[in-house]
Amino acid sequence: MDTLAVSPNLLTPAKLPNKNLAHEDVTKVAKEFEAIFVSNFVETMFSGVKTDGPFGGGHAEGVFRSMMVEQYAKQITDNGGFGIADNIKRELISIQEGQQK
Repeated sequence: MDTLAVSPNLLTPAKLPNKNLAHEDVTKVAKEFEAIFVSNFVETMFSGVKTDGPFGGGHAEGVFRSMMVEQYAKQITDNGGFGIADNIKRELISIQEGQQK
Protein backbone atom coordinates (compact mmCIF):
# COMPACT_ATOMS: atom_id res chain seq x y z
CA MET A 1 0.00 0.00 0.00
CA ASP A 2 1.29 3.45 -0.88
CA THR A 3 1.61 5.95 1.91
CA LEU A 4 0.47 9.53 1.67
CA ALA A 5 3.23 12.02 1.01
CA VAL A 6 4.01 14.76 3.49
CA SER A 7 5.08 18.07 2.06
CA PRO A 8 8.38 19.41 3.48
CA ASN A 9 6.81 22.86 3.39
CA LEU A 10 3.53 22.78 5.31
CA LEU A 11 2.17 25.67 3.23
CA THR A 12 2.57 23.68 -0.01
CA PRO A 13 0.17 20.77 -0.50
CA ALA A 14 1.83 17.38 -0.80
CA LYS A 15 1.47 15.51 -4.07
CA LEU A 16 -0.60 12.41 -3.54
CA PRO A 17 0.05 9.18 -5.40
CA ASN A 18 -2.03 8.80 -8.58
CA LYS A 19 -3.23 5.40 -7.40
CA ASN A 20 -6.59 5.57 -5.63
CA LEU A 21 -6.93 3.69 -2.36
CA ALA A 22 -9.59 1.02 -1.99
CA HIS A 23 -12.45 1.72 0.43
CA GLU A 24 -10.94 -0.65 3.02
CA ASP A 25 -7.54 1.06 2.74
CA VAL A 26 -9.08 4.52 3.18
CA THR A 27 -10.85 3.30 6.30
CA LYS A 28 -7.63 1.76 7.64
CA VAL A 29 -5.59 4.92 7.01
CA ALA A 30 -8.25 7.08 8.67
CA LYS A 31 -8.38 4.83 11.75
CA GLU A 32 -4.58 4.75 11.98
CA PHE A 33 -4.50 8.55 11.89
CA GLU A 34 -7.12 8.76 14.64
CA ALA A 35 -5.22 6.19 16.71
CA ILE A 36 -2.08 8.34 16.51
CA PHE A 37 -4.08 11.41 17.57
CA VAL A 38 -5.74 9.55 20.46
CA SER A 39 -2.35 8.12 21.48
CA ASN A 40 -0.92 11.63 21.79
CA PHE A 41 -3.98 12.68 23.77
CA VAL A 42 -3.73 9.71 26.19
CA GLU A 43 0.05 10.13 26.51
CA THR A 44 -0.50 13.72 27.60
CA MET A 45 -2.98 12.52 30.23
CA PHE A 46 -0.45 10.06 31.64
CA SER A 47 2.46 12.52 31.58
CA GLY A 48 1.47 13.89 35.00
CA VAL A 49 1.28 10.47 36.66
CA LYS A 50 4.35 9.80 38.79
CA THR A 51 6.17 6.48 38.41
CA ASP A 52 7.95 6.37 41.75
CA GLY A 53 5.76 3.63 43.24
CA PRO A 54 6.80 0.11 44.25
CA PHE A 55 8.43 -0.55 40.87
CA GLY A 56 10.50 2.61 40.96
CA GLY A 57 9.87 3.89 37.44
CA GLY A 58 12.90 3.76 35.20
CA HIS A 59 13.39 3.04 31.53
CA ALA A 60 11.42 -0.24 31.47
CA GLU A 61 8.36 1.40 32.98
CA GLY A 62 8.60 4.16 30.39
CA VAL A 63 8.67 1.58 27.60
CA PHE A 64 5.73 -0.29 29.11
CA ARG A 65 3.73 2.94 29.50
CA SER A 66 4.38 3.79 25.85
CA MET A 67 3.05 0.40 24.73
CA MET A 68 0.09 0.67 27.12
CA VAL A 69 -0.83 4.11 25.78
CA GLU A 70 -0.63 2.77 22.21
CA GLN A 71 -3.00 -0.09 23.06
CA TYR A 72 -5.42 2.23 24.89
CA ALA A 73 -5.51 4.45 21.80
CA LYS A 74 -6.12 1.47 19.52
CA GLN A 75 -8.99 0.24 21.72
CA ILE A 76 -10.55 3.71 21.94
CA THR A 77 -10.36 4.07 18.16
CA ASP A 78 -11.71 0.57 17.50
CA ASN A 79 -14.69 1.34 19.76
CA GLY A 80 -15.72 4.54 17.99
CA GLY A 81 -12.95 6.90 18.99
CA PHE A 82 -13.48 10.65 18.80
CA GLY A 83 -15.04 10.60 15.31
CA ILE A 84 -11.94 11.94 13.62
CA ALA A 85 -11.57 8.87 11.39
CA ASP A 86 -14.93 9.54 9.74
CA ASN A 87 -13.89 13.07 8.80
CA ILE A 88 -10.48 11.93 7.55
CA LYS A 89 -12.12 9.18 5.49
CA ARG A 90 -14.53 11.68 3.90
CA GLU A 91 -11.64 14.01 3.03
CA LEU A 92 -9.53 11.22 1.53
CA ILE A 93 -12.44 10.07 -0.63
CA SER A 94 -13.09 13.66 -1.68
CA ILE A 95 -9.43 14.10 -2.65
CA GLN A 96 -9.50 10.87 -4.65
CA GLU A 97 -12.68 11.90 -6.46
CA GLY A 98 -11.07 15.22 -7.32
CA GLN A 99 -8.05 13.44 -8.84
CA GLN A 100 -10.29 11.36 -11.10
CA LYS A 101 -11.61 14.43 -12.94
